[in-house]
Amino acid sequence: MTKGITAILLAAGQSRRMGQPKLLLPWGDTTVLGQVVSMFSAGLTSKTNQRFKPINEILVVTGGGGALVEAEAARLAVRFPIRVVNNPNHVLGGMLSSIQAGLAALAPGTSAALIGLGDQPQVLEETVRHICAAFDKTGSAIIIPSFQGRRGHPWLVAKPLWQEIMALPPTTTPREFLETHTGQIEYVTADQSILQDIDTPEDYNHQRP
Repeated sequence: MTKGITAILLAAGQSRRMGQPKLLLPWGDTTVLGQVVSMFSAGLTSKTNQRFKPINEILVVTGGGGALVEAEAARLAVRFPIRVVNNPNHVLGGMLSSIQAGLAALAPGTSAALIGLGDQPQVLEETVRHICAAFDKTGSAIIIPSFQGRRGHPWLVAKPLWQEIMALPPTTTPREFLETHTGQIEYVTADQSILQDIDTPEDYNHQRP
């Protein structure tokens, strides 16, 4: 059965520790957000995953960066299938509210959402491919990459669990949701980049290419 997977990139953070919108910082010949979008697009449409329906969209959930991040997403949309989804509850609702905003905006026919962080430009295309391939093979409700026993991003959640996520109260964290479904999780081995993100100038200067 052909399964459609859409990426939800969480890009609503306020970058307080960075002191400036971190998703707009240079990364190689693009920006941090540009690298993440490019990686997800390549991984989801890889020839390895020809059984998947073509990716409909990459949903970029914005909030803290406001118009600046949305303008960068619009620039990237010239090359990639991006749609911006604004999360008005990003300050009080945290990451869960951004996931909920993304799930609410998914196009009909989507079978699973691949939830990634907008500030993880180090994640490998092959990690996305392996997660998608695992879902295509097993149809598992939740698929998470792991490195040395530690969970990371991006992680996939199938459609049967979306309503439960949408009904979670604001005080719930994604980690708490995953803990209630440990028996349904399939793990995919990945490298340490699934644990890395960019929060501070030191992180950025140490990890940038």
